Amino acid sequence: MTAAPRLADAHRLVVKIGSALLVDPASAAPRAGWLAGLAADIAALRARGTEVIVVSSGAIALARRALGLTRARLRLEEKQAAAAVGQIRLAQAWAGALADVGLTAAQLLLTLEDTEDRRRYLNARATLQTLLAMGTIPVINENDTVATAEIRFGDNDRLAARVAEMVEADQLILLSDIDGLYTADPRRDPAARHLPVVAAITPEIEAMGGEPPPGYSSGGMRTKLAAARIATQAGSAMAIARGHAVDHPLAALEAGARCTWFLPAPEGRSARKRWIAGALAPLGVLIVDAGAARALAAGGSLLPAGVRGVEGAFERGDPVLVRGPDGTALAQGLAAYASADAARIAGHRSDAIETILGWRGRDELIHRDDLVLLGG
Repeated sequence: MTAAPRLADAHRLVVKIGSALLVDPASAAPRAGWLAGLAADIAALRARGTEVIVVSSGAIALARRALGLTRARLRLEEKQAAAAVGQIRLAQAWAGALADVGLTAAQLLLTLEDTEDRRRYLNARATLQTLLAMGTIPVINENDTVATAEIRFGDNDRLAARVAEMVEADQLILLSDIDGLYTADPRRDPAARHLPVVAAITPEIEAMGGEPPPGYSSGGMRTKLAAARIATQAGSAMAIARGHAVDHPLAALEAGARCTWFLPAPEGRSARKRWIAGALAPLGVLIVDAGAARALAAGGSLLPAGVRGVEGAFERGDPVLVRGPDGTALAQGLAAYASADAARIAGHRSDAIETILGWRGRDELIHRDDLVLLGG
């Protein structure tokens, strides 16, 4: 059997928490004790250098009772109103729990569209990377207050996978009220087998998703399998683990609690590089000097100081070709600045960007994560 990943090996981790885990159904308030245990787990991970991002549901559930919205089905406008009220409560709950263990929470509201539009994607990724570098714990929820389609519980499974893809997380953990994937519904089929490791998401695996039985997470197994496909194809391992009735769910997972691990696709990370190299037509050219060419060959980013010329019209996030001083095509990547701004900062040190442009973005014209070397 293929060995399961280990939580201890993750450098960057995304953890998703569903409403059923975070909100006490009797009081419609955050489960403070459980949240404190999870915050302690996060603090332990941060203490040894693991970067952690939280994707948390619960905003609507925290506000329903306070607004008198107790019907089983709510209109879209009512869900949006509940999200607006509940998001404040959710943020306060996380800020307090993390502050108690010496950590600073940061709130981000995203939609799936934010992860699919290239410029919004780059903005969100840059914000998350900066927050992680500052040692904070980003807490993300879907921006349900401005949803234009029906808000469906479970979307945060997929959103968490998109976040894991965005930040190139090593692992994504979906904390749920079930300890993983079974061959059939274990509450209906006593012969159902638990699957500790899933090497690939095949049609047979997808068929095991079924419909969520009563008492399970509102997103159901189908959304979790959809999340697994997104995360694993991006090179992240993903686990479905029990969070319900577990005081320290991440510590329990690390200690060997039963779960299902979905293994990352063997070429998950390189797939994005292939996309940058071959699937995108460059909209401009950056001509670099010999020093920059050597830095790129050694695996470095492209800094503005090494750029000698900018050709074409492109925007931030567009693909561009990098040529050496002799015209040889060296690399292709995604520009961190539009062509007009790139031309202004070309040849200058990164610490001069703010003086030249009046604002400062990234230090690099193309970050090495967004750059692929070309042969020949």
